[in-house]
Amino acid sequence: MSSFAEAFERLRAIPGLKLRKNEVLAPYTRFGLGGAARILCASESREAFLLATHETASSELPHMIIGGGTNLVVSDEGFDGIVLQFTGSKIEANGTKLTVEAGAVLQDVVDRSIELSLEGLQTMTGIPGFTGGAIYGNAGAYGHSIDELVTRVDFIRDGRPSTFDNGQCGFAYRHSRFKDHKEWVIIAAELQFKHSDRDALAKAAGEIRAIRDAKYPPTMRCAGSIFKNVFFASLPSQTQAEIPPSLIRGGKIPSAFFLEQVGAKGMRRGDIQVASYHANLIYNDGHGRTSDLIALIRELKRLVRERFAFDIEEEVQYVGFDYAPVPS
Repeated sequence: MSSFAEAFERLRAIPGLKLRKNEVLAPYTRFGLGGAARILCASESREAFLLATHETASSELPHMIIGGGTNLVVSDEGFDGIVLQFTGSKIEANGTKLTVEAGAVLQDVVDRSIELSLEGLQTMTGIPGFTGGAIYGNAGAYGHSIDELVTRVDFIRDGRPSTFDNGQCGFAYRHSRFKDHKEWVIIAAELQFKHSDRDALAKAAGEIRAIRDAKYPPTMRCAGSIFKNVFFASLPSQTQAEIPPSLIRGGKIPSAFFLEQVGAKGMRRGDIQVASYHANLIYNDGHGRTSDLIALIRELKRLVRERFAFDIEEEVQYVGFDYAPVPS
C-alpha cells in the first residue's frame, strides 16, 4: 500500500489534475459541514480523471468519488483518504438529444434544454448539484425523474470506460445501480427529449423555480428534503389506516407528513434546524456541526418509528463514517 505522500506525487505527475492536501470538504457540500480529506483530486479532463482513478485504486488507500455535494453529509473528522471529483461540464446538442458530462450543473442542463425547446427537464429546475449526481440518485420532482430521459450512461468501472443503456442502470425511486457500486464513476450521459413550445417550458420552469426558491432558498445550507418519500404499500397496515387518501400520490406519501405528526417542525440541535414551515427540511443555521445533524436525524427517525412502526430512509449519503446509514 502506498503512503499518502507517495500517492500525491504520483497523481501530481498526471497532467490536467488539480490537487490539494488536507482540503476541508465543507465548502464542497450544500450543508457546509465536515472536516478535511487527505487529498482532493479534481479534473475536467476525462483522460486525466481515468488515470487518476486507476492510480488511486492501485494505491489501495481509502478513496471515494463526489459530485456537486448536494446530498453529502461529511463527518466533522473529515475523510481519511483521497476524494476524486470529475468536473467536466460539456453539454452537446444533437437534435432532440443532449450529451452531458457528469460535472455539468443540472440547472445549466435544464436551461439549455429549454433554450432548445426540449421538453423533459423543466420540472427539475432549481434542483442543485451536478448531472452525474442526479443520475446516480435518480433525481426528480413533480412526478418525473431523470431516468425517463436517460438513454446511455458512460462511466468508469474497474479502471476502464464502460457504457450502460437505461435498462442496465437499474433505476428506481431515488436509486440507480451506481448507488450499489460507489466505486463506479459516471462520466457522461445521453438524454433524449421531445420537442415542445419553448415559452410554455420556460413558464412552467419559472413557476416551479419560484415555489422551490420559497421552500429552499438558494442561500440556505441544506440538502433539500432530508428523507425519501414513503411507498404506501410498504407501510404496516395500522399505519396505512392513518394516511389521508389525498396524501397518496403515485403510491407514495411525503415523509413530511409523518415528521409533522411527531413534532419535527422547529426542532433544533445546536445550529442545525428543522424548518418551521417544512418538517422534511433540515438546514445549517449558522456554525453547525455534523455531529448535531446526525443526532437530529437519529432523533427524527426514532420518533417516527415509535409513532408509526416503520423506518424513514434518508436521501443523503454519508462520508467519513464507519457506517453508511445513521444508526437508529
